Amino acid sequence: MKSSATMSIGEVAGHFGLATHVLRHWDSMGLLSPVRVTGGRRRYDSSDLHRVAAILVGKEAGLALNDIRDMLTTTDIEKRRETQRRQRDVLVRRMAKTQAALTLIEGGLTCDYEDITECPTFQSLVSDRMGPHVP
Repeated sequence: MKSSATMSIGEVAGHFGLATHVLRHWDSMGLLSPVRVTGGRRRYDSSDLHRVAAILVGKEAGLALNDIRDMLTTTDIEKRRETQRRQRDVLVRRMAKTQAALTLIEGGLTCDYEDITECPTFQSLVSDRMGPHVP
C-alpha cells in the first residue's frame, strides 16, 4: 500500500530536472504508478521518488526502459534476478570496453611522436586488435 502522496507531477519533474511528459510516459509504460486524486491528477510519494531515481540511474547506465521496468515491477524474484544478471553482464562488457579505451587514451598521452601510430607505447596498447600474422 502506498504511503500518503505528497508531490505533484510538476514538483517531481522539477526536483529531478525532467519534463512532466517524461513522467507521464514512464507512467504509461508501467514504470511508475502514482496515486490519482481528484481530476485524475498524479500525486507521488517517497516510493515513487525512489523509482524515479532508480529509472534515472538505469538510463544513465544505458539500460532500456523495458528492462528497468522489468526490474522494478516484476514480483517474481527469480525472473527479476534473471533480468538483473543479464543487465549486469551487459554492463560488465561495456565497462571492459570503456576501460580499454581509457587505457589507450592515457597511453597515448605519454607519446611524443607526431604520428601517434608510430609510438611504441601506443602500438603495444593496440597490438591485441591487430590480430595474428601482422608484421
